[in-house]
Amino acid sequence: MTGERCRVYLLTPPRIDLAEFAGRLDAAFSGGDIACVQLRLKGAGDEEVLAAAERLMPIAHARGAAFLVNDRPDLAAVVGADGVHLGPEDASVAEARRLLGHDKDIGVSCRASRHAAFEAGEAGADYVAFGAFFPTTTKAETARADPEILRWWSEIAELPSVAIGGITAENCAPLVAAGADFLAVSSYVWDHPEGPAAAIRALNEAIDRADPDRAAQS
Repeated sequence: MTGERCRVYLLTPPRIDLAEFAGRLDAAFSGGDIACVQLRLKGAGDEEVLAAAERLMPIAHARGAAFLVNDRPDLAAVVGADGVHLGPEDASVAEARRLLGHDKDIGVSCRASRHAAFEAGEAGADYVAFGAFFPTTTKAETARADPEILRWWSEIAELPSVAIGGITAENCAPLVAAGADFLAVSSYVWDHPEGPAAAIRALNEAIDRADPDRAAQS
């Protein structure tokens, strides 16, 4: 356990209408604490990613949230993002660090692999992500993770962990209790019938119910 409250890590949808989505992202913050926003546009060209980052990053920063770019450390460097999230097929941590410097955050998807998590930590990553923990429509599943991997990681490593994959306010409690430092969410928030603010509010309430001791220490 980190002794600190688990927090929401918000991913954008894979495709957005930028003008409309900027308002939705701003609205999400009215629902409560969001630690980080990851720009995750799939199939978008460089100019589209850069334009989205330039529009959305100030919204995140105004609310005290970090802003990361998915997959592309080169584009993260261009826009001055707070870091990058790397998948198994993306650039190495070393290459991302060369492009971004040592004051930026680099996260690595480790799926359900303890070996990959060790390698990411040894390479200098700032956090590791495990999942998918539940069925998800956001990305093709390659592995299903068990909450036990979060408990194991919290006991042997100081590096923060992110839980990802089909997470909702209704199913997140075991992940929080197992020691996840962040819950990565996307479709639950953007498809919520009451809107993104209601989803974020529900997630934060669920986090605090799942581990009131950690919430009290934050």
